[in-house]
Amino acid sequence: LEGVLDENTAAEGLHTLGYSASGTHYIYLHLSLPGRELSDISILSGYIHLQKLELSHNKINDLSCVSHMPYLLELNASHNDLTTYFGFKPPKNLKEVDFSYNRIRKMQDLAAYHSLTKLFLDFNDIEEIRGLEECHSLSQLSLSHNKLLAISGLENLPIKILNLVRKVFYQYINICINETLAELPELRWMAELPLLRALNLLRNPLQEQRDYWLRAVFTLLQVTDLDLQKVSVEEKVAAVNKYDPPAEVVAAEDHRAQLVGHMLQPHRILHSTLPGFGAPYPVLVLVGPVACGRRELAQQICRKFHNFFRFGPCHTTRAPYFGEENRFDYSFISPEVFEKMVKNGKFIATYKYGGHQYGLGRDTVESVASEGLATCVHLEIEGVRSLKYTHFKPRYILVLPRDKEKYEEHLRRKGLFSRPEIEEAVSRVDMYLKINQDSPGYFDAVLNTDELDEAFAELSLLVKMYLGL
Repeated sequence: LEGVLDENTAAEGLHTLGYSASGTHYIYLHLSLPGRELSDISILSGYIHLQKLELSHNKINDLSCVSHMPYLLELNASHNDLTTYFGFKPPKNLKEVDFSYNRIRKMQDLAAYHSLTKLFLDFNDIEEIRGLEECHSLSQLSLSHNKLLAISGLENLPIKILNLVRKVFYQYINICINETLAELPELRWMAELPLLRALNLLRNPLQEQRDYWLRAVFTLLQVTDLDLQKVSVEEKVAAVNKYDPPAEVVAAEDHRAQLVGHMLQPHRILHSTLPGFGAPYPVLVLVGPVACGRRELAQQICRKFHNFFRFGPCHTTRAPYFGEENRFDYSFISPEVFEKMVKNGKFIATYKYGGHQYGLGRDTVESVASEGLATCVHLEIEGVRSLKYTHFKPRYILVLPRDKEKYEEHLRRKGLFSRPEIEEAVSRVDMYLKINQDSPGYFDAVLNTDELDEAFAELSLLVKMYLGL
């Protein structure tokens, strides 16, 4: 009968002699019958010793005979008429399966296929990747040219090679309106595949996004091959520096931006702030987490030592808190004005905290220095990092609450901060302590601000020592 496999035709495809599972006699281990126009292969139910079965380029739509092949290791049924896959009792050690170029629409649960290492499902009609959660040996998965709308169940698998190439990837088209590629779910879950090394996304609309390459590299730092190209170490460093730069990189970039902006402006000599042959212009910086008492201490020191210091308020884009005065506590400006000042080189250092910009103005320091006084400012650690790149050599005093519960309660009582803002501020106490511990000399002194009066008395002694009084 046409399309029905008989014993003579099957015999033509048998090859590779080897021992049976019991080891008592020789048998054929492999059967290869590609391009035979076969549609009925039920006769293979009797070929129980097969380890490799090649049936590509036929017209097969039923593989139930595989249920009788307990020793099968590899199965190639690509280019057939299958509408379902794995429609058979699973061979215990089945490792490699190719169902490419069929008409499969749905993936079913493969929990019984513990030994599966490679699965090829290219050129089908699959809309959702599912059912692979228990395939703990799966290292290569290929689903190119399907109709994928959803992907799940791959997070804990040891996948090293994942191929999702396709001409139309509807979910990507819908998501690509998002400007932040790193937030795409399809890339975010891939980042949780620790063994993933090669990923091919060629011909996805995703690639049309601006900075696609660096964003994809940043999201998938474990990948060594992306879109059939090697990912270099330099590209990974560039991606991290752009999308999640280390604090020192942020500070260095800020310093570069301030220098460029300043150099583009007409120059004037600032005798009071230029580094000289003697001691550098004196600046006192109190650094610590928000509302820890650093501003109060800075202003108290300026009042007590008014013949030596004047307070230099920073510029900020945030709105004033209740009771704050413009140009006394901060100079409150709009983001547009702040950006214009950056471009015009008006800042010595800037930093971002809590979604707002802060900057130490050149004119602020110069106005103090022109009167023969030293400048006293207060900053977060981000501002300190930027300031350390300049020619200024301030004294950095870390002012820090040690009782975190008391500090948290203090923040709550002020009624100015949200719960996430309070949690962030409290967590930064440990960050400051770690910096002080890991980098001896980074701060010139450390003060406990649990009791501000005691902290002010200790700070006064330090200032007297610095001034030689």
